[in-house]
Amino acid sequence: MSRSTVYFADMRAVPEMNLLQKFRKLIETAGIDGINFKKQFAAIKLHLGEPGNIAYLRPNFSKVVADKVKELGGKPFLTDCNTLYVGRRKDALEHLDSAYENGYNPFCTGCHVIIADGLKGADEARVPVAGGEYIKEAKIGRAIADADVIISLTHFKGHEETGFGGAIKNLGMGSGSRAGKMEMHSDGKPSVDHDKCIGCGRCARNCAHKAIRITDGKANINHDNCVGCGRCIAACPFDAVQPDWEGSNILLCRKMAEYAKAVIDGKPSFHIAAVVDVSPFCDCHAENDAAVVPNIGFFASFDPVALDQACADAVMKAPVVAGTYLDDQIKKNGAGCDHFHTIHPNTHWEETLAHAEKIGIGVREYELRKI
Repeated sequence: MSRSTVYFADMRAVPEMNLLQKFRKLIETAGIDGINFKKQFAAIKLHLGEPGNIAYLRPNFSKVVADKVKELGGKPFLTDCNTLYVGRRKDALEHLDSAYENGYNPFCTGCHVIIADGLKGADEARVPVAGGEYIKEAKIGRAIADADVIISLTHFKGHEETGFGGAIKNLGMGSGSRAGKMEMHSDGKPSVDHDKCIGCGRCARNCAHKAIRITDGKANINHDNCVGCGRCIAACPFDAVQPDWEGSNILLCRKMAEYAKAVIDGKPSFHIAAVVDVSPFCDCHAENDAAVVPNIGFFASFDPVALDQACADAVMKAPVVAGTYLDDQIKKNGAGCDHFHTIHPNTHWEETLAHAEKIGIGVREYELRKI
């Protein structure tokens, strides 16, 4: 099986070439000019960031991509889908308010923001998944499904359910409508360890589906209402809410890969990742913990699988920043097989890439070319 090419640029800058200019050089060297953008709608899929979290990717980089697409005759727009859980991105109006607050507006980025699945997260297109083992029809936000070209612009970071959030997660989970997100999460539902639960109610306040009640000082989850989104797991400060790790996480990773295939199958696509501010948790949180490794740089490729693998390898090789969550976990439990497993021991990020390769999205073997 042939290797894919992944291009890399580090964070160094000089007066003759600042970081944004270097970023532009990276995507040009990686071949973005080879895509026919003329009069094509180009979806730049990214995470707009939950307000309060400042680890999300700065809008300056999206402007570089949007400006390049316009130079090539395309019609770029920034896009994301609404969230499944409570927060400030659960409907299009709040989502747009959040985007503008975080600097994602036409004045900073040079293009508009479109919430792909509409006002309430129900505007979706059903897209067949060729060769899908778990998903036959993915429920994709309509604006993303309608786009002619897909560009993923990803902030690479840790994630409590998938190990890390990379291009596949950005494309797959991020492009699913609310029903699509439910479908990806639905095979596993969390439960509460009452020995650890103190009845603080934080899990209930973060549940968008009224599945959690505090009874006799303890949280209880009604699985008839629960959609398995996992927000309560992240919300609990005492690790009292536990997921069904016996397969649900693996299925989530595989379904997410199949959703990613539905998004890019049959369309020109290009993928960029920023391995900077590598927080241990997702940008969906209204806060971000300290970066667990030093800033590494930017990666670009036509292959999202190779891109994710290259980013993961780079983080694995990076030194651990003292005093961070990763450092705490190493001191507490010892170093794991990789940084992501050390942070989130029950996650299975390899399953995402293995399944993505199996269904034909890309390959994990790559050649890294530094610019």
